Amino acid sequence: MRRSMIAFLEARRAGLLGREHLVSNVLAGLTVGVVALPLAMAFAIASGARPEQGIYTAIVAGLAASLFGGSRVQISGPTGAFVAVLATITAEHGLNGLAVATFLAGLMLLAMGLARMGAVLKYIPDPVVVGFTSGIGLIIFVGQLKYFLGVTVTGAGTHFHQQVGALLAAAPGAHPATVAIGLGSLLVVVAGTRVLRRIPAPLVALVLATAAERVFRFDGVATIGTLFGGIPRQMPPVGLPLEDFTQVVRLIGPAFTIALLGAIESLLSATIADGMANTRHDSNQELIGQGIANILAPLCGGFAATGAIARTATNIRNGATSPLAGIVHSVFLVIVILMLAPLAADVPLAALAAILFVVAWNMSDVARFWKMARTAPRPDVAILLITFLLTVFTDLVVAVNTGVMLASLVFMRRMAQAVSVEAQSAEFLSVEAGLGQWRLPPGTLVYQIDGPFFFAAAEKLDATLRHSQSRPATLVLRLGRMPFIDSTGVAALEKIVADFSRHGTRVVLCEVTPNVEAKLGRAGLLAQLGADATYPSLADFARRNG
Repeated sequence: MRRSMIAFLEARRAGLLGREHLVSNVLAGLTVGVVALPLAMAFAIASGARPEQGIYTAIVAGLAASLFGGSRVQISGPTGAFVAVLATITAEHGLNGLAVATFLAGLMLLAMGLARMGAVLKYIPDPVVVGFTSGIGLIIFVGQLKYFLGVTVTGAGTHFHQQVGALLAAAPGAHPATVAIGLGSLLVVVAGTRVLRRIPAPLVALVLATAAERVFRFDGVATIGTLFGGIPRQMPPVGLPLEDFTQVVRLIGPAFTIALLGAIESLLSATIADGMANTRHDSNQELIGQGIANILAPLCGGFAATGAIARTATNIRNGATSPLAGIVHSVFLVIVILMLAPLAADVPLAALAAILFVVAWNMSDVARFWKMARTAPRPDVAILLITFLLTVFTDLVVAVNTGVMLASLVFMRRMAQAVSVEAQSAEFLSVEAGLGQWRLPPGTLVYQIDGPFFFAAAEKLDATLRHSQSRPATLVLRLGRMPFIDSTGVAALEKIVADFSRHGTRVVLCEVTPNVEAKLGRAGLLAQLGADATYPSLADFARRNG
């Protein structure tokens, strides 16, 4: 159990749960709870769920991730990154399907953490991350326009271009009072973020918009009460709405999408938190914590959750040093559900849409996207744009998988170009290899392989040797600068040895690293070459054969 509560236990061992840290962590937890309240409801509605489900998610996932996660100051809950994915799942499989998909995603995240995949997921390239987060930001913005304008959109379809077309057709019928509330809320959030220091601007916008609606009762303004009937004053019963095994099979794909995105977002948020708080998270434990959070959240009426960058940053800025702040944040939201739920009935959806507009803008990170598009190498720009467009016009899994695949191909091409295969002259070797009084045997040709020798680089060696003008008596391959070799590289060496041996050329390997030597030994190449075909240095080869 000590391993499964690592962040909480490490904080306790470090004395961060003591009295001297109590006040700062409680205040940070209360502040981030206030910030989380409007965001949780807004993300729930944008995901096709009920507003209280967002609060349930923030309560359960926030508590579980704080207790079982690998980051001391991470705050988890519903986030904008999930909106596009969850809205699609809800539209196709309903709220029950969303709950089951979240539960399955939690199991996948747990398995990723136990399999120690946290370090691998950190290496998703920046163009892919920026591309899909910018795409998600655009999707959120378009998805909230109907609430901001107060229009009813019919026949929108599920594709982005269909939704845009339907919104353009409905826009002339915008509801004036709804637009006014939306614009006012947007102004408060934007201005308040710059002016207010201690009070969260989204909460101020939410309170003012709700007060205006409660006092003036604008005709035709959609609220949580008119659309959802308000928010219950109790936590829901525990249970998973699982229908049958067929439902599980149908939801494996959507669940994997949630798990992949949740893992990326959580580890990104935890990394940012480390930079702000001078901490060091355990990426595998964080995946375990997020897995537990996503297993428990749907059992308690919630849906998918992940590490929330903005709330985590707020937590740190307000003095959080331990998971206690995340626990307090969850307790605060429970109190809100029990005592203040009736007041939420008058919250205008236009105000929540305005809050999500700002979230979408921050997610899109237009400045970073534009800078990367202008200054990054062309292959990276192509990956950025392809990931962005696929996120918007297809779905996130296609976008991320395609982006990672293209980035991997570009990386392999760059690595292959970085591998050099160079012939070395006798004059150069007499100085560089320290031959001293020893001389290489007549008819010896020496090549230095510099760089990792994998399948994309194997062709370079083969082509270089094939274009050699002579068939030497001895071919020496210096492998001291070859850090690793894969199976294709081994096969290429086997082919070269067989080809040169067939023409009477002796092949010798020098300076082979232990890692490469072990792989060549397992492949049987060293036995094929013979006992006198490997030497610790070129000078040793010259001394024994010159």
